[in-house]
Amino acid sequence: MAGRLATLGNQSEATEAVRRALEGRTTDWRSRIWEAFLVISLVISFGFLIWLLVSVFIQSMPVWQERGLVDFLTTPLASNSQKAGISQGLFGSFVIMIIVALAALPAGIAAAIYLEEYAPDNTVSRTLNTVIRNLAGVPAVVYGILGLSFFVLAMSGVTGGRTAISGGLTLAVLVLPITVIVTAEALRAVPASIREAGFGVGATRWEVIRSHVLPYAAPGILTGVILTLARAFGETAPLLLVGAAATGFAQPASATVLDRLTGPYTSLPTIIYSWSRQPDPAFQHLTSAAILVLIVVILLVNTIAIILRNRYARKW
Repeated sequence: MAGRLATLGNQSEATEAVRRALEGRTTDWRSRIWEAFLVISLVISFGFLIWLLVSVFIQSMPVWQERGLVDFLTTPLASNSQKAGISQGLFGSFVIMIIVALAALPAGIAAAIYLEEYAPDNTVSRTLNTVIRNLAGVPAVVYGILGLSFFVLAMSGVTGGRTAISGGLTLAVLVLPITVIVTAEALRAVPASIREAGFGVGATRWEVIRSHVLPYAAPGILTGVILTLARAFGETAPLLLVGAAATGFAQPASATVLDRLTGPYTSLPTIIYSWSRQPDPAFQHLTSAAILVLIVVILLVNTIAIILRNRYARKW
């Protein structure tokens, strides 16, 4: 009993000594200065962002006041700044995103599952991972040149040449490495105990992946995939190289879906690029309005990503 009391007394003295040392510790000015630098950097960056958004909104006000949102969104391209709209650009961008989602997402997710769950850890798999990460850093214009030489010229009999199919496939190749990386990181974050539990009850590898690993990794995969599509939505250079129109074009009202896919097309970023080069000041207002629409669409996509991530996170 006496020994136990002595031990408790020593622990109390040690605790009190630590408390006094912490309370009497001098201020770490280096940490405070670094923290202040980070806060100032955040405020400056946020201030520039707010300034840019306010500037774009103010410059776009004549469009909203004179024409309104509905007219601007539903009017096709035109050489007259008083009649030009972005309906064709919105339609073309959404068609391209559908093609990107159908072409890149299944292939990217499947490739990541193979590399993380099936492929052995050897020189070949490590080389593939390195190549994929390097491809993710290649400039977008290089993928545009690839799309021009392959999808537009070499496969013109299948894609129709300078069409939305070529543009969508080009952007699909662009975001494919990013999709693989995002999915692989989400799969890598799944605890090994979940896989071990599935194997412990006799499940096959595919049953463990399908019923345990993929549902657990779904929030990260969905978030990365949607953000990847948002990145592709704002790309301009590849689409300019593979034939996205920068001026107005007309299609008959009776045109089928196949006609629209294999005919002239444009996208919202392409329209912004084209209008920004016009000398007419009215087109500068149209450019700001189109930029604002693009920002709103991307913010909506990010909001959807956050909602889906939180919903799947609550299930697990």
